[in-house]
Amino acid sequence: MRARGDPAAAAAPHVSVILPVHNAEPWLNECLESVLQQDFEGSMELSVFNDASKDKSMTIIEKWRVKLEGSGIPVVIGGHASPSPRGVGYSKNQAVAQSSGSYLCFLDSDDVMMPQRVRLQLEAAARHPTSIIGCQVRREVFTSNGPTVIMPTWFCSRAWFSHVGPFDEGGQGVPEDLLFFYNHLRKGGGVVRVDQSLLLYRYHPNAATHSVLETTIWTHRVRFLEEWVLPHWAAFTIWNAGRQGRRLYRSLTAGTRRKVVAFCDVDENKIRKGFYCHEDSQERPKPRVPILHFRAAQPPFVICVKLDLTGGAFEDNLRSLHLQEGRDFLHFS
Repeated sequence: MRARGDPAAAAAPHVSVILPVHNAEPWLNECLESVLQQDFEGSMELSVFNDASKDKSMTIIEKWRVKLEGSGIPVVIGGHASPSPRGVGYSKNQAVAQSSGSYLCFLDSDDVMMPQRVRLQLEAAARHPTSIIGCQVRREVFTSNGPTVIMPTWFCSRAWFSHVGPFDEGGQGVPEDLLFFYNHLRKGGGVVRVDQSLLLYRYHPNAATHSVLETTIWTHRVRFLEEWVLPHWAAFTIWNAGRQGRRLYRSLTAGTRRKVVAFCDVDENKIRKGFYCHEDSQERPKPRVPILHFRAAQPPFVICVKLDLTGGAFEDNLRSLHLQEGRDFLHFS
């Protein structure tokens, strides 16, 4: 086990690992083991906030506290024992408030960090002080090259977090990470990804993400799209003439819908139909939007095709157009 600097450095941790916990007994041992195994040689602390756990989470945390502190990693523990949890947003805010590191490494209690995570993300954060740093993730069965900054991978400076935050504390059903991310973008924040798999991300029936309705997330995402991106485009194409593309079209305000000049796809059956008619529209005549092959369509595109689901075919098609993300297209799905 490596040495972790001098005692003075330990008094002012450089990196705080932020760990909210609620009934995490099945996963905590692996999670905390991964904190201990970090190859980062600077000063680091673990800040745990227990959100009314009713299982043996605290017993496990106290056991690991001894191991971690014996290895030079201070552990700060807070929490409450109310009958009901107060939510992930509240727990993250409390864990941040009781911590002292100049950088924050967010960790979910059911995930596992690779040994180089803190070291590599700190290097990136030091170069990009107003960015959220993400990474690739491994989902037990595959590695994702998709979304840059899913919440369990976040790493940023405390100064930037304080500028953007805190998290929404509305509790169950509130997508606190999505709302924080949109505030981050509104304030000019950037997004940087370390292109290595630095986290084992577990998606299971008890995950907190299931408490947020899909329709709630969809509504927030559409409204932000209309606020932040689409006002800058005079016209655009929706890439996907299927269910998700049509759903996005129907979710837009009437003024934004009028900017949609076409759908595009690779499905010959959809293309042969020639157009999509929005039957529920109150407009007369009802809007009829052309459906084109993607090579016949004009950017910018709002892409409603999920990544990693077509064996690379979609990604190859997109690359073949030599477009610039942010200017010529953006991913919505």
